[in-house]
Amino acid sequence: MVTIKNKEQLVKNGQTKLDRKARTLALDCLEAAVSSVDPGRIIESRVQLRNSTLKVDQHSFDLREFKHVYVVGGGKASGSMAAALERILGKIVTSGLVNVPKNDTNKTKIIHLHGASHPIPDESGVEGTRRILEIAEQAETDDLIICLISGGGSSLMPLPRGLISIADKKALTDALLKSGATINEINTVRKHISDIKGGWLAKKAYPATILNLILSDVVGDPLDFIASGPTVPDSTAFSDAVEVLKKHRLWRKAPLPIRQVLIDGEKGRIPETPKAGDDAFKKVYNIVIGNNRSASLTARESLRKAGLNTLLLTTTLEGEAKQVGTILATMAREVLASENPVPKPAGIVAGGETTVIVTGKGLGGRNQEIPLASSLKLSGLDGAVIASLATDGVDGPTDAAGAIADGKTLARAAEAGLRPELSLAENDSYHFFRKLEDLVFTGPTGTNVNDISVIIVL
Repeated sequence: MVTIKNKEQLVKNGQTKLDRKARTLALDCLEAAVSSVDPGRIIESRVQLRNSTLKVDQHSFDLREFKHVYVVGGGKASGSMAAALERILGKIVTSGLVNVPKNDTNKTKIIHLHGASHPIPDESGVEGTRRILEIAEQAETDDLIICLISGGGSSLMPLPRGLISIADKKALTDALLKSGATINEINTVRKHISDIKGGWLAKKAYPATILNLILSDVVGDPLDFIASGPTVPDSTAFSDAVEVLKKHRLWRKAPLPIRQVLIDGEKGRIPETPKAGDDAFKKVYNIVIGNNRSASLTARESLRKAGLNTLLLTTTLEGEAKQVGTILATMAREVLASENPVPKPAGIVAGGETTVIVTGKGLGGRNQEIPLASSLKLSGLDGAVIASLATDGVDGPTDAAGAIADGKTLARAAEAGLRPELSLAENDSYHFFRKLEDLVFTGPTGTNVNDISVIIVL
């Protein structure tokens, strides 16, 4: 069970009985949502071994037909996934390596958990990815590779293409993250400057069979964008990657080796990423075992059981965080004014992933900027709360998972000498909420299925 470490303080910060109740409901449902997508529990519930048959949903694999069973992969949740899979399969696993965050605490005996950096890739990630490819390339027709993929896999499995260095990739990743580019746009670029993403892992493992178990952190679950799709046909081209960089005014700032690879790709001097119809994908099974929808539905169910009128607004929420915060707050006001889209007491859940265009010099993340923007419209309301949380427990470059705001946030800010409009302009939501003690702390949760925002109106 994932817990919010400072939950008691966050509830206590409510200035009225109704605010405290609304805060409790919001935080309870967020805890339930994150706990429901615990990777280990999902693996143990979805992956079954009966005699010699491995079953995942409607797919069955007779393990007697395989000489070796290898496990590879990467992502923030892949350590928990690997530990659970090893508990199920035991010595059936021949060997394996999974790239995980350096602070991962999971323990395995057969599958090696290799620490790497996120969200900015590092040399350790490159080393681990090379070893993953070595395992894939040695696999033969009668071998099974189980691939464990989760959010963060793009950064945790870096293997730059051509003469691109890890320093080049770091610089571009950092620039893309600050530009407001969507995860799909970022991964379009990543796929074309990598030797493992965009279907290359499947291409290099062929003719082995691949079972890819995916915990999705991409809105809408497009398989070729989750961890940049190492086992999935790529739907994008080199020209799309170039267009992303030009759109966000990063083409001329991109390191020369990256631009050279993309230009060479556009002109056909180097191979495109593998596409649909390639033989490499004939024996690949990609299965999404957890996503934002499952977490958001759990959040809604938590609120329903608490007696609220509930609505799952969306699991594909996108846009600029501060604009989304304003929209969510106006929805809270609409509930009070007209009882639409649901009558009070209301609990509205929205899942997805917004972006922050960094123009200031402050510190924060999208799940802190959403409540900060919403506080400007919630002002004066009683029993109205908006909270937002990153399911991996880390929001942007901070140690907070998100933040919470209510109708008294602006008044408390004024007493503390804070100016919310200035904090928004400086992208400094972290210091704003830290002073109010309204940051949400969970620590790394071991899972990652985007973000969840919740509106409570009592």
